[in-house]
Amino acid sequence: MDRRSFLLTSGIALAQVPTTATAVIGVGNRGSYLLESVLAQPNAKVVVLCDNKPDRLDKAATKAAAQSPKTTTDWRRVIDNKDVEAVYIATPPHLHAEMAVAALRAGKHVYCEKPVGVTAAQVAAVVAAAQESKRVFVAGQQLRSHAQLAEAVGKIHDGIIGDVLMIKAQRHATSDLPYDSTSADWYYDVTKSGGYLIEQSVHNLDVCNWVLNQRPISANGFGATRLHTNEPAGRSIFDCGTLSYNYPGGAQVSFTQNVFHPRGMPHGGQNVLVYGSKGAIDLMYACMMYPLGAGAPVEIAAKREEVPHAHTIAFYNAIQRGAPLPAGIKIGAEAALTAILGHEAMTRQNTVTWNSLGVSL
Repeated sequence: MDRRSFLLTSGIALAQVPTTATAVIGVGNRGSYLLESVLAQPNAKVVVLCDNKPDRLDKAATKAAAQSPKTTTDWRRVIDNKDVEAVYIATPPHLHAEMAVAALRAGKHVYCEKPVGVTAAQVAAVVAAAQESKRVFVAGQQLRSHAQLAEAVGKIHDGIIGDVLMIKAQRHATSDLPYDSTSADWYYDVTKSGGYLIEQSVHNLDVCNWVLNQRPISANGFGATRLHTNEPAGRSIFDCGTLSYNYPGGAQVSFTQNVFHPRGMPHGGQNVLVYGSKGAIDLMYACMMYPLGAGAPVEIAAKREEVPHAHTIAFYNAIQRGAPLPAGIKIGAEAALTAILGHEAMTRQNTVTWNSLGVSL
């Protein structure tokens, strides 16, 4: 093939690649990353950007300048725009549900950042809208698209450690989020963020659900603000907490979180230790199995270079090819409700049951 024929053929091939007209609502820290993931896809085009902070909006528009998106500070204009086929929602968590429901009812495909909602009622509203809609809904539980983790969880499901008996998991940080950050105006209000458990640890709790292939039936817990009392002023989220979840069949999950784990102290960060009748696995991210009794540890899933933006790729593949979703509405709702269940247990310092949340999945 000569060069001219090659270029003509390539041009036809590129022209035939379907593109999904996409809007991004919320282009702060997380939204900027999601914008980058959309811009990296040949089968997507950013047509609208939305944020209520002009500096963020200008920065995002500059980043996406090659695709000439429109900009707006009113998210409802995104929903009303007939040209928009898919919407990314990366706003503060308390806004997720309202926006997701509106987008689904308007016939848009939706990528909703975690958590799906910060209350059980919000989650229930999104579940109902997603079940009624014929559009794709993906929850931003990105660990479901992590290939090494998926391989390890698959081997657990295949019985490599026998019956799963319990999980010890944690999410420890060295400090609070900066009080002068652009997210500080909503993060420390529990009604807007849900606190560290619902806003961040929803990822870790989702991994526990994934390993056990089910959701909890109840939770007990204690939450408190032990170090950062009224920092910043008006703070209503905990800075630490301990939780016990009970699952069908008797499996238990013990979860701790705090934001004062010294940087130089070992055993910090995020851990998921899965204990079974034949051994245990250090799941994040070593994926090492330690047999019960004698025997050396064995790597069950090798570390590899993860596909960049795998969750976004899956979203567009689902839209355009009907490919399976890594985290649809059921996974997203169960993850959010698991975190909400834990938050309620920590707040009440009592046992809270899944059924009491009143959400049918």
